[in-house]
Amino acid sequence: MSFLERIGYLETEGQERARLAQSPDGSTNHYLSTLPITLADWPQDLLVELPWKPPRTTEAHRVVVVPLDYRPDSHPDRVDKEPLPRKRNSGAWSCAVVSSDHPSYPVGGYRIVVSAAEIARGRRVDLAGILASPKPTPAMTTCKSTAVRSNGGGTPS
Repeated sequence: MSFLERIGYLETEGQERARLAQSPDGSTNHYLSTLPITLADWPQDLLVELPWKPPRTTEAHRVVVVPLDYRPDSHPDRVDKEPLPRKRNSGAWSCAVVSSDHPSYPVGGYRIVVSAAEIARGRRVDLAGILASPKPTPAMTTCKSTAVRSNGGGTPS
């Protein structure tokens, strides 16, 4: 437990789970309340695989994003400061999709907004480990299969 949790400034992981569990059954937040926090550090510019498995989605999908811009939650009207304890993993991240097998979230400049609670429950992807593996990943295969050879004059051969 961190110092900020001990003095009541920041909600504990258990308090966050309880807050998320208050969401209706079947909602993303209720599902996230059942998962442990796996990323405690600031996730900006990391590769993060989102926890998109049933019951979060109808079928399992692998969606890897890079969190780029953080947007904090807005405060309620007429409140200058957030009440204590402050929410853990509040706000949302604007993310670039870098790998996806989900038909609605293509790779190639596609941006999505993901809650900080969902990012915190994602899995950090180690790019060095993927590149060192002998068998190509589906994303690498896709890139190779769409490559076009050129005859040097800018036209495909």
